[in-house]
Amino acid sequence: MKVKIFDETHEKDLEKSINLFLSTTKCDIINIQFTTAVAVCGEEQIYCFSAMILYKE
Repeated sequence: MKVKIFDETHEKDLEKSINLFLSTTKCDIINIQFTTAVAVCGEEQIYCFSAMILYKE
């Protein structure tokens, strides 16, 4: 079993990264976990979209 971690600041970038990985890797997906976090710095909001894929090659 292997693990691949993705972390992006925009949900569309996360989607692109995961789709690229899935299209270029021959694997059996065991599980995908997703999380979102947000932080506030002054008046700016910083987002973090993350996913972890457990898979077998």
